[in-house]
Amino acid sequence: MKVNLTTAFATFADHWSPRIAGELNGQQVKLVKFQGEFVWHKHDHEDELFLVHRGNFVMQFRDREVTLSAGEFLIVPRGVEHRPVAEQEVEVILFEPAGTRNTGDQRNERTVESPKHL
Repeated sequence: MKVNLTTAFATFADHWSPRIAGELNGQQVKLVKFQGEFVWHKHDHEDELFLVHRGNFVMQFRDREVTLSAGEFLIVPRGVEHRPVAEQEVEVILFEPAGTRNTGDQRNERTVESPKHL
């Protein structure tokens, strides 16, 4: 299945609401737009990969920050508390196990239990 990322990202405008763009070997490829601050959270059983398609953002950890720009990725190991922050809109591709909740161990107004498929 071929996916054009620019076209796929253009199909939605909301922030912090991932869309499933593909699935393979129990993993999901999700597209999400960030802007502003997300919630502090962790995933006890899943590692997450954040790959920036357009823009940039800061991944905050309790002891440091990592700035990511287009073409860069970061793997957040399971159990590590983190919070993405984007001053301006950023487009991010997530690779994570199917069923991974976007807010990890937290449940709030930004929790997406069942992401939509593109």
